[in-house]
Amino acid sequence: MKKIACNVLLMATLLSAAACNQSNDSSTDQAEEQNEAIYDGADTEDDMEFAVAAADGGMFEVRLGQLAQKNGASSQIKEFGKMMEKDHTTANEELKALAEQKSITLPTTLSDEKQRKYDDLAGKTGADFDKAYADMLVKAHKDDIDKFQEQANEGKDPDIKSWATGKVPTLQAHLTQAEQLQDAVK
Repeated sequence: MKKIACNVLLMATLLSAAACNQSNDSSTDQAEEQNEAIYDGADTEDDMEFAVAAADGGMFEVRLGQLAQKNGASSQIKEFGKMMEKDHTTANEELKALAEQKSITLPTTLSDEKQRKYDDLAGKTGADFDKAYADMLVKAHKDDIDKFQEQANEGKDPDIKSWATGKVPTLQAHLTQAEQLQDAVK
């Protein structure tokens, strides 16, 4: 009887651990795994990874824009947040349509890393929020421009490459505006 009880307890513990591990997998990780199962070793595998990262970043920008409209102190920050929400929602919808055509799985929720950054910023309000938001956007857009430029130059899938190329000017304009905001809220 003790042996059965121990085995049941062991099984329950293992199942709980497995469930915890599954729930900790971010939507981004799941999307990457599904795409890898289909495209592993294909010439366009890097393009699929770019699409997943771009979707994660796009969702992040939309959520940050919404947060800026709520937590921002400056009208400039609130307006910029509104523009970010609009522009990145449009880009996200374009990417979703493209991914659907290509049978690429995109994440539906933020990656763990982006969620932590969002949560950190969500804890700020007023002038503290404005400064942190502007700083975060400058860094994010510099990183995004590098990734989108790389995709535009080296992508193998012509449609994803074209989409990335078309987004670079908008990202550069966002960066310029974010830098201006950063100076204004110092």
